[in-house]
Amino acid sequence: MEDTPEDLMEEVGEVEEEEEEEDEEHEHDNDDLPPPPSLKAPFRSARMQIQRSSVCSRAYFVVVMVFFHMYILNVIGLLLYVHYNNGPGELVVVGDAGPPVSAGDGGTLMPPPDPAAREPPGEDRGQSPSLPRVEGIRVGHVQQVSLVADRTHAMRTLSLKPLLFEIPDFLSEEECRMVVQLARLKGLTESRTSGAAPGRGHEEASQPLMSLSTEEVFGLLDLNQDGLLQKQEIVSHSRSQDGTWLNPDNLRQILSGVEARPSGMLTLEDFGRVYDQSRRPGQQRSGKLRSHFKQRNKHTWLHQGPGSHHVLQSLRNRLIGLTRLPSPLVELSEPLQVIRYDHGDFSDAHHDSSAARSETTCEHSRLAGNASALTAVSCRYLTMLFYLSSVDEGGETTFPVADNRTYEEQALEQDGVDLTDTRETCVRGNVRIKPAAGTALLWYNHLSDGRGWMGELDEYSLHGDCPVSRGLKWTANSWVNVDPDHQQQTRYQRLAAQRHRAAVEEHYQPLSHSDLHQEL
Repeated sequence: MEDTPEDLMEEVGEVEEEEEEEDEEHEHDNDDLPPPPSLKAPFRSARMQIQRSSVCSRAYFVVVMVFFHMYILNVIGLLLYVHYNNGPGELVVVGDAGPPVSAGDGGTLMPPPDPAAREPPGEDRGQSPSLPRVEGIRVGHVQQVSLVADRTHAMRTLSLKPLLFEIPDFLSEEECRMVVQLARLKGLTESRTSGAAPGRGHEEASQPLMSLSTEEVFGLLDLNQDGLLQKQEIVSHSRSQDGTWLNPDNLRQILSGVEARPSGMLTLEDFGRVYDQSRRPGQQRSGKLRSHFKQRNKHTWLHQGPGSHHVLQSLRNRLIGLTRLPSPLVELSEPLQVIRYDHGDFSDAHHDSSAARSETTCEHSRLAGNASALTAVSCRYLTMLFYLSSVDEGGETTFPVADNRTYEEQALEQDGVDLTDTRETCVRGNVRIKPAAGTALLWYNHLSDGRGWMGELDEYSLHGDCPVSRGLKWTANSWVNVDPDHQQQTRYQRLAAQRHRAAVEEHYQPLSHSDLHQEL
């Protein structure tokens, strides 16, 4: 049955009514819902800002964390660099090679490298100049050192001015006996010196011209006999090595008088005043120390280089290991001096080295020295003294002014008594060491210049030997020679190395077949 138009219209009306009822129900249901989106626009914008701010915070946090981790990695890298370059604690290198080892309280020093593996004496390896020093810490401080296999030595600080150490049992009984026998085999020379301290060298002993009149001295110095003394004439005579000419102190005052004259020359009258003043006692204590020095003993010199007895080489190697000085520096120093003190023998207080002055040059480096220097003096950076025997009574090594608060040469004379006279004032020394076989003493004759090289003379290193009252005293001195001018020292070592190589090449020059046949 087909629907009529009326029926269709009624169905459409019913549908519209149903839709209106549904709309009314939706409107009632939406009364409790939030407002339309158009009314919430401000709140939606705020939410979007909050989301964007959160994104920025996370990015900032990531950047901060990246930089923080980079900082931590840099710190760790720096700590690793310091650790692997310095190692734990204070590190020192003994000799010229070998691994670094700890030194200090309870530390040890490993034996030095094999001498055969070292470079020739004086070889310049381009290293910056440096002179290590053993630290004294305080008087009475003891540090353990190991210089030979299976033996440890207790090194005790005796003084800080000068820096002085005592090392018992540094030599064995057999080593002491061997050095004494070598000295006897070489032969000893009488040392009855008055007028020159050992600091001026073991061959030169200049004294003032006390036996000649002023006119005679003037006539000897006046080479061209023109009645005037010039600087060149005085300097030319100062290089005499036979001990008959003026000592450096007299020369210094005479030359000062020459320079003070406008003409640069001295007449006989001018020279008389300057010369008389230079000879006056008490003008300067340092001159008196040299001119009044006295000693009595017997001595000889023993070579310690290649070809020498193994005990002598061992002593030098131990000195290198203890002081940590470059081996070429030590090997080019003076030979070992062995001294015998009989009953009553002694040596007045003196300095082993000399103060650096413009008019002097070092005895050991004269090969590359200043040709215009007035005289040559001993330049000894440190002294190592070995006791080769014990003494029943007397024979102490005395340091009269060690660890004094101040040093004044005038104060060496107290109540009319001269502290440098060991025969009279030995018991008044601040530090006295009784000889014991095998014991070694180490002290520095110079201060550091603050840049790692040899500085001024340490006046507190004044020392002497008390008279032997009972028994026999044997000692040995090992000095390390250093030129205060490190450039001159380097030149000297380079020249010495060249001569060493030339001597080796000449000695081992290959022979032809015919030459070899003739030699055979």
